[in-house]
Amino acid sequence: MPDLEQWPTGRLLTTAARLVEHAWNERLVDIGVTHAGVIALGVLADQGAMTQASLAQIVRVQAQTMGKTLSRLESRGHVTRVRNDLDRRSHMVSISPAGRQVLEASEDIERTLVAGGGLVSEELRSHLKTVIRELGAPRWNYTAAGAASSEGIAAEGSNAAGPAATVPTVPN
Repeated sequence: MPDLEQWPTGRLLTTAARLVEHAWNERLVDIGVTHAGVIALGVLADQGAMTQASLAQIVRVQAQTMGKTLSRLESRGHVTRVRNDLDRRSHMVSISPAGRQVLEASEDIERTLVAGGGLVSEELRSHLKTVIRELGAPRWNYTAAGAASSEGIAAEGSNAAGPAATVPTVPN
């Protein structure tokens, strides 16, 4: 085991994030979804049908990345895509009943991911939200103070830039 005491905080944070995502994906495989898929399903369940581009912007990933995630979800029957009546070049994406079932099952997996509930500590959540607000503000074109008041959070990191978007609320 490496000497974690010598690691800078950023390395601890990124390594922990990757390990959590890997552990989550290992458990999610049994229900036929990935971490990225759960995030997309959660947004669709909370906010309703939307375009792939809008969904990508909300979760802070490139539209092409979201397209791959949606293709996997659609092939398993977790989402449906229909041509957008307002813009025939795009599709409206919505969560299916099967997607809602998978989303519910994933919530149980998230709650039990780390023994002792270390990932649900309010202190840890508060620190992570602060990091996301402060580092996300210039990347996603909002102010850290404004993000703090709306509890902005990105579900995934990305290189996405562009106009300010609706910032999802952090679930408790």
